[in-house]
Amino acid sequence: MDAQGLDWLLVPLHQLVSWGAAGAMVFGGVVPYIPQYRDIRRTQNAEGFSTYVCLVLLVANILRILFWFGRRFESPLLWQSIVMTATMLLMLKLCTDVRAANELSIRRRCFAAADNKDEEIKVPPRRLYLDLDPHYFWHWSTFADYLQCVLAFTGVAGYITYLSIDSALFVETLGFLAVLTEAMLGVPQLYRNHRHQSTEGMRCVGTCRHCHPCWHQVHSGWLK
Repeated sequence: MDAQGLDWLLVPLHQLVSWGAAGAMVFGGVVPYIPQYRDIRRTQNAEGFSTYVCLVLLVANILRILFWFGRRFESPLLWQSIVMTATMLLMLKLCTDVRAANELSIRRRCFAAADNKDEEIKVPPRRLYLDLDPHYFWHWSTFADYLQCVLAFTGVAGYITYLSIDSALFVETLGFLAVLTEAMLGVPQLYRNHRHQSTEGMRCVGTCRHCHPCWHQVHSGWLK
C-alpha cells in the first residue's frame, strides 16, 4: 500500500494526536491539584496548603492572558491560563470555606477589616478599600474578598495593558513578568513548610518545576 493510500488513516490520526496534545496542554497543569483539592475537602483541613501558591499562579496566568493581547501565542496555552485561573479560584474558595468553618470562635478578617485582639467580630464592619490592613493581605475570611482583590488587580493591569499595548518593550516585559512569577511558584509553599517545620497535609503537586507540567511548557518557548 503506497503513501497516498494511507492518507485516509494518517490524516485523522494526526488530527487526533494534535487534539490530545492540546487537551493535555490545557488541562495538564491543573491535574496535580485535583488530589490536593480532594484531600482538603475530605479532611476539612487546609493548613498544609499555602494559599500564596494560588496568588502566584493567579498573577502569572492573568499576566500571561494580558500578554496574549500584545503577542498572540498558541490558543491551547491561552486556554491553559484560563483553566488554571479558574482552578486557583476554586482552590481559594475551598480553603476559605474550610478555614471559616474551623474558625467560628475567633476573629474574622476581611479585605478591609482591621484586627481586634480583645473581642470577637461575628460580622465584620463595613470598610472602605482605603482601610485595607496590609498585615492581613491574602489572609481574609471570605472568598469574596479574594475575588475582589483578583478583579481589582485584573482591572488595573488590564487598563495599563490597554494603554501600552503598542509598546513592544511593555509587551515583552509583561511576558517576562508572567514567566518570572510562575518560576517562583515553589517559594510560598517552601516558606510555609519551613515556618511550620512540617510538610503534613501537603502533596508534591504544583510546587516545583519537576512536579508542575506548566513549568516545562512555559520554559519550552511559549513566548516564541
